[in-house]
Amino acid sequence: MSATSPTRPTRMNPKIAVGVVFVASLFMTIMDGTIVNVALPAIGRDFGTDPAGVGVINVGYLVSLAVFVPLSGWLGDRFGTRRVFLYALALFTAASLLCGTADSLASLTLYRILQGAAGGLLTPVGMTMLFRAFPQEERMRATRVLMLPTAVAPASGPVLGGWLVDSWSWHWVFIVNVPVGVAGLLFGLFFLPDYRVERAGRFDLAGFLLAAVAFGGTMYALSEGASQGWGSARILAPALAGLLALAALVAVELRRPEPMLDLRLFCDRIFGTVNLLSLFSGAAFLGMLYLFPLLMQDALGMDALHSGLMVFPEALGVMLASQVSARLYPRIGPRRMLAAGSAVVACCLALMATIGPQSNLWAVRGLLFLTGYAMSHVFMPSQTAAFATVPAASTGAASTLYNAQRQLGSALGVAVLGTVLTAVGPLAADASGTPVANLTAYRAAFLTAAGLALLAAVIALRVRDGDAATTMRPAPVSGGTGPDAGPGAGADGPRPVALAASAPEPARKAAGGA
Repeated sequence: MSATSPTRPTRMNPKIAVGVVFVASLFMTIMDGTIVNVALPAIGRDFGTDPAGVGVINVGYLVSLAVFVPLSGWLGDRFGTRRVFLYALALFTAASLLCGTADSLASLTLYRILQGAAGGLLTPVGMTMLFRAFPQEERMRATRVLMLPTAVAPASGPVLGGWLVDSWSWHWVFIVNVPVGVAGLLFGLFFLPDYRVERAGRFDLAGFLLAAVAFGGTMYALSEGASQGWGSARILAPALAGLLALAALVAVELRRPEPMLDLRLFCDRIFGTVNLLSLFSGAAFLGMLYLFPLLMQDALGMDALHSGLMVFPEALGVMLASQVSARLYPRIGPRRMLAAGSAVVACCLALMATIGPQSNLWAVRGLLFLTGYAMSHVFMPSQTAAFATVPAASTGAASTLYNAQRQLGSALGVAVLGTVLTAVGPLAADASGTPVANLTAYRAAFLTAAGLALLAAVIALRVRDGDAATTMRPAPVSGGTGPDAGPGAGADGPRPVALAASAPEPARKAAGGA
């Protein structure tokens, strides 16, 4: 049985079926991470809890998600991606409905933990299906599928959440997931193909338990460290436990022939390099999405709805650039795109440090648009190139590692920028002693984000276009290029004509043409 061929007949092109269901579920899970933040004050008022106390519902979600991401690859290989994905989607949908009907903070936290468990399975298994449905030379098309939820969901969450809380109640920020989840389930039951490997291997109990402690403890510390204080016992204990478990996890998994997390994949040069780059670029970008609304609302006095609308040009930039980067990738390769995109993002984040009460809001929107435009030139090449040399049977394991890194990068960005903001102090006193916003703290945090993006640009210089040659081939035409149609790119720069040197004439024209 092949790991790249559907194991059950489908009524629809597998690429379309996987794309539709995965985009819907990814949009729902990504938006859930931002839409809930807007509702926290209203939830706190309903349950008589201060904003710091109600934050436990997000921490529970993030920790649960981190615990279940490592399990996703083995489950998909063992039981089939279709079954695991649909069960996870059903659990996420049901948990969303339960969250919307919760009558206490304790029950809401429990249902959020269920949501996190489902979300931890949905994205890695969905990405595995997507990359198994699309052959190497079409991976850029697969990556373009991910741009809609990746770009629009984080920006639309605060806007939609603000409107639902103001017009209805906080319950609707969870219930809004239900129709999307039900539609995805019905569509998936009829059309979703199944992919599995011939042999999934034995369940690695020690690896799962160590990963649960390592990722759960680390995620909790990163999520709460800035607000609780990095020196408090509530942070130091889980952080230390997480780091010790992480060290033990590496030692154990490298010795096992069938590990829960195949850490040997990081020895694959392009997979390891791109994951490291994505960790820092994701931390910079997602940290900015956390920091910018705080600047708009707490420092500049904007309400939540208009603050969310200010961020939306970023999503437009990502979507527009996805059409451009998909055409550039086969011609110039990932190395220059990743380096240039990360460098431009670093410049934009540094310019955000100049935002103040007198700033032109249209200029700020333009800066956010440019940030999204440049970030798309990081998102798409990284997701495409990372899997270029990963064997088909290891796609599930690689997707698990890639998504664990993305979650860690998101938490790292929020933790680092939140710590900088807290350390400098978001409030200061004016001449009369009245507390006012301290813009210096926000400037320091934006400059820190710029530093993270700049580090990603430096790492991008280590990417070799030759390693991504299979993803730079032109899509097969009539007569096909065949699976061995000449990987000839140089180590540091693509040579598109050489890539197709042994291919038929139409493919050679496509590789070397405009």
